[in-house]
Amino acid sequence: MSAPDDLDELLESVSDEQSFIAFIQALGTDFARERSMSKPLSPYGRGALGWENASVDTFLDAAGAWALASSRQAAADVSSANVWQRCASILLAGKFYE
Repeated sequence: MSAPDDLDELLESVSDEQSFIAFIQALGTDFARERSMSKPLSPYGRGALGWENASVDTFLDAAGAWALASSRQAAADVSSANVWQRCASILLAGKFYE
């Protein structure tokens, strides 16, 4: 599994199920590192690694909201043909989108 230090870089390499799974694992590792580095996440700001959403429900809500907000752009974007990468992008947005 790749180190989660640069999730954006890892996102760019998502092209199939295997690389999508590796991305999910790296995202989980990034969240675990966030939790071990800092005090409990504040509801008013990002953690040390940029995590805005510290619970499953807020993470999924943010991912879903970002997916809806970006769906027009994704539909017009040729790169959205890579459904694995689009799914990984939605999950990554759960980290930072409010």
